[in-house]
Amino acid sequence: MVKERILSVDIFRGATILLMVLVNTPGTWSNVYGPFLHADWHGYTPTDLVFPFFLFIVGTSIAFSYKGRKANAEVYKKIGIRTLKLIALGVFLGAFIIHFPFFKNFQDIRFPGVLQRIGVVFFFAAILFINLDWKKLIGVTAILLIGYWLLMTFVPVEGIASTLDRAPNNLANWLDVQVFGSHNYKADYDPEGLLSTIPSIASALLGVFTGLILTSKHAKKATILMGLGGSLLIIGHIWDIVFPINKALWTSSFVLVTAGWANLVLALIYYLTDVKKIEFGSVFRYAGANAIVIYFLSSFISKIMGQIKVGETSLHGWLFQKVYVHDFLALETSSLLYGLSVVSFYGFVGYFLYQRKIFIKV
Repeated sequence: MVKERILSVDIFRGATILLMVLVNTPGTWSNVYGPFLHADWHGYTPTDLVFPFFLFIVGTSIAFSYKGRKANAEVYKKIGIRTLKLIALGVFLGAFIIHFPFFKNFQDIRFPGVLQRIGVVFFFAAILFINLDWKKLIGVTAILLIGYWLLMTFVPVEGIASTLDRAPNNLANWLDVQVFGSHNYKADYDPEGLLSTIPSIASALLGVFTGLILTSKHAKKATILMGLGGSLLIIGHIWDIVFPINKALWTSSFVLVTAGWANLVLALIYYLTDVKKIEFGSVFRYAGANAIVIYFLSSFISKIMGQIKVGETSLHGWLFQKVYVHDFLALETSSLLYGLSVVSFYGFVGYFLYQRKIFIKV
């Protein structure tokens, strides 16, 4: 196990989780600047990078935590318990309501979700890492990405040629409807659906390779990460021609492009903090130390504020209108300021926990 912490990884993780909070809690979804919204379907925005960045850093952390560990019952038990905790927390968020009996009707509960995907991806990436060497992991990653591409483009749906559009004969969407029914995020698909979990495991495995580079004895790690990131970006954009970049489907081209950007961003942070020893980003490091806790709290409190009624609106809506909406501000600006205030609050929560050495492991 690597005992020495790499500061850039902590900063990257914390910045990613705070960005997740920012894009998830605007003042109003009706007025949001374009870069803070997901792409409608194909293509990607800066917001579409956030979740794959987190799965990428999950993989990097696996390389740190499990390097040198042998596969045994105790390790499998710890991996399994953590996986179940993440899935349970995710299902809880999807089911919770503030009034008795405190859970939605069964048919309205969303089964897939962000924490559920993190849990499943962590499970498979960790199991693969402790059982296979890096060469075999490259092979597994290639199989996952190419196999998903072949499934999505060549397997017909009920006798009809599959499409990559948002349609009933989209294989991933069709499977989510067949398996989860009314338990999806949308009636016709779920962005954290079943089939698209396959390539999301590859997102974490690409993070594993970055973790192996960072824990190696290479002298020019930042340069290697820059080269890797640029290569993944180029390959991903070329693949986009036949397998469009799409977050909702988590296409293989999306995996490569987002991992490419993740390596480039991490390489820059690594060069500044771990090579040049420039001190910055402490607030992100604090948040990164309790990343899952901060994400869960932000989602849970946001749900509560959205359900508490204040007159004709919610507590969230009332606070936004009373504090952030002004004639001299565009509504998009007001919405962004609300989100930044929420981020500042959770940045303080991260600082509070860090200073008191409270690290809640999920």
